[in-house]
Amino acid sequence: MKTSYTLAELESAINYWRARSPSAGEELSLCPEASALAEPYALMIFNAQREVASDALDAAARGALAVWEEREGA
Repeated sequence: MKTSYTLAELESAINYWRARSPSAGEELSLCPEASALAEPYALMIFNAQREVASDALDAAARGALAVWEEREGA
């Protein structure tokens, strides 16, 4: 696992999870993995951050990123 992730990498990981598990139900809720990445992604935009440290992410977000890295070779 990397020590930090860029906004583009988080966006790519969210898109990976959305493609694997599209939004469901009338509310079109995100799958748990994409949802775990959505909050740090939004906070990065709000705070104008270019990167986020992996240790600043919760376990669910780190897990979603680990699978994305493994499958996508990121």
